[in-house]
Amino acid sequence: MGHWEKLRLPADFDGTVRLFPLPNLIMFPHVVQALHIFEPRYCEMLSEALESDHLITMAVLEPGWEQHFELHPKLARFVCIGRIVSHTPLGDGRHNILLAGIHRARILEEISEDVPFRKARVEILEDQPMDDPIAEEAARVELLRLFRPALPEDLSEASALSELLTQRVPLGILTDVVAYALNFPAGIKQNLLSQNLVEARYQILVDQLSHWPPSNKSPTGNPEQPTRSPIGQVPPFSAN
Repeated sequence: MGHWEKLRLPADFDGTVRLFPLPNLIMFPHVVQALHIFEPRYCEMLSEALESDHLITMAVLEPGWEQHFELHPKLARFVCIGRIVSHTPLGDGRHNILLAGIHRARILEEISEDVPFRKARVEILEDQPMDDPIAEEAARVELLRLFRPALPEDLSEASALSELLTQRVPLGILTDVVAYALNFPAGIKQNLLSQNLVEARYQILVDQLSHWPPSNKSPTGNPEQPTRSPIGQVPPFSAN
């Protein structure tokens, strides 16, 4: 857990972020996502990030984005600020990166700058733990109990995730890992990302997992999500 404690916003962070919008990838703090970057505007975004604070903020396009993709399609208000922890240039204008989620945030307003990618001013949403440590520990145990049988087979055998499940990971971190690892509908994931109250995230997850089928399949009618990557588990690189 010490590794994640070091991934913090820089001391001079002023609330301005670079936005990397994708239609169906909802990022969470405390997870790592592999990204494949090749569009010129996002290569420029990556270059600026690498030359400064190494931060990229993952945003989600609202439904109907296809009609406005070349303009400025509407974004969901809640986003996840990530830090680049690995960068591999491929020599042909493309890049592979690993992005570690470090903070949930809310878009206050988009800002105009002379760059081809979008930027915004955001409000950081600090996690609010449960008031009662004993109740929070009981909630952590219960969430783990519900999470283990719901894990897809490819993730249940991942050594990093197995190690995570045996540690006394704080409930706040655990809720984010569960939210990211499972194929919940996009609306549920967005709701989880919007909640900085740990107890609220826990209650949403318990409600969802109580109806989760006892198998490695997602509930019917949920075609969501690109490959997921909880702590230390690196998936194939996504396309931007």
